[in-house]
Amino acid sequence: MARNMRGWGMAKLLVSDELWAVVEPLLPPTRPTGTRGHPPVSNRVALTGIIFVLKTSIPWEYFPQELGCCGMTLWNRLRDWQQAGVWDQLHHTLLQRLADAGKIDWSRASADASRVPAKGGRSDWAEPDRSGQAG
Repeated sequence: MARNMRGWGMAKLLVSDELWAVVEPLLPPTRPTGTRGHPPVSNRVALTGIIFVLKTSIPWEYFPQELGCCGMTLWNRLRDWQQAGVWDQLHHTLLQRLADAGKIDWSRASADASRVPAKGGRSDWAEPDRSGQAG
């Protein structure tokens, strides 16, 4: 029952259909049905569970299994999605959608060398000679 999100009173609040339409294409497929082990948890259930844990700050192991999976499954999915670059892609996609809608106030943005490499910087830079001998 919970695997298809029935009974998740807050699921729609955490992962709206609009958000899901943006996120779903970025996620790798789940393990195919019919393989060994427990039936795979759907990506939408996993995303909702991950957001729930991060929003409430409960420990992963305290995630209520009645909601369709265990906290370890959520943690593994979060790790796998991080390794697959999902969060970076999602961040870029959502920023682009906001920019396209004119909802980013660029006057409040800043960039410095810790985020953006300097243009025209020296390409012949070398470490100083630390041998103590005069060059």
